[in-house]
Amino acid sequence: MIQPVQSNSIYNNITPYKPVKQESIVPLYSMPVQMPAGQRNYILVDPIKVDYFVKQKENALPYISNILATSTCEAEITENLYILDRLAENKTKNIDKMYPLLSRFNNTNSPNIQTFLAGIYRKIQVPDAFGPLVAMLVRNSINPPQSNFDPNEEIGGAILSYISDRFRSNREK
Repeated sequence: MIQPVQSNSIYNNITPYKPVKQESIVPLYSMPVQMPAGQRNYILVDPIKVDYFVKQKENALPYISNILATSTCEAEITENLYILDRLAENKTKNIDKMYPLLSRFNNTNSPNIQTFLAGIYRKIQVPDAFGPLVAMLVRNSINPPQSNFDPNEEIGGAILSYISDRFRSNREK
């Protein structure tokens, strides 16, 4: 049986999962995130790190919250929003309670942060996020972001999801 390595690592505050195969052991280092560049309109993240945190589910939220509360690095924020988005896809509980922290990014001009924030809002459907999504879309319409992709696709999709879900819930009443 392979035992998890103990060290002074960022992973120490998270409950380690038991790997099934030797190849699935989480290394104590990770590949730095690569932001969209050139013809590539998406980020590249360390899939092992992302998988590690996604498997932690609710146990990963304090670590991600700490990063999002303190970081000023766009790449680090984007990577952690990506992880949070994946957690939301996997139906991790209590992500909606992170809205006060996520709202810190509501006025960002970063198309990378806007895209992942809108994706998270689409999945967690916090009512308070609807107005900021609309404001983001209007702001981007007036001053289009300079990027090799359009964050308005995700922002608009999140707005439509809010409207659709509201319409559906009103019809069911």
